[in-house]
Amino acid sequence: MARNPRPFLGLFAGIAAGLVASAAMAVFQDQAAKLLPEEGDDEDPATVQAADAVSEAVTGDPVPEPYREQAGKAVHYIVGGVLGGIYGVLAEYRPEARSGFGTTYGIATAALLDEAVIPAADLGPAPDEAPLATQAYGVASHLLYGWVLEGVRALLAGKR
Repeated sequence: MARNPRPFLGLFAGIAAGLVASAAMAVFQDQAAKLLPEEGDDEDPATVQAADAVSEAVTGDPVPEPYREQAGKAVHYIVGGVLGGIYGVLAEYRPEARSGFGTTYGIATAALLDEAVIPAADLGPAPDEAPLATQAYGVASHLLYGWVLEGVRALLAGKR
C-alpha cells in the first residue's frame, strides 16, 4: 500500500489524465484507421451505439442524425474519464497498478471493453469474429491510452 494515499487527488488527476489520454487515443485512432483495410461495414462505432442505447432508454429514440458523431465522442470521453478516475485512485493505493508506466492498465481496459463489454452489450463483434488488424488496432489504442494516462497522472499527482 502506498504511504498516505490521496484518493481525492488521485481521482481528479486520474479523470483529467483520462480525458487527455482519450484525446490522444482519438488522434491515434483517426490516423491508424487510415491504414486498416476497408471492412465494408457501415455499422456505427460502439460509442455511437452506446449513445443510442442511452438515448433510447431516456427518450425512446436513438440519437438524432446531426448529433451522432458528437454523441459517440461524448461516450468515448466519459468512459475515458471514468476509467482514468478509477486508475488515479487505484494508483494511490496500489503503486503496482502503475506497472509498465500505465500500459498494463491500458491492456486491462482493452480486455475489459473490447473483449468483454462491447461484445456482451452487442455493440461490436466477439473477439474471435474481429479481424486481427482490428484487434491489434484496439490493443495499440489502449496501450497508448494507458501510457498517456500514467504520464499525465504522474504530472498532476506527482510520482510516488
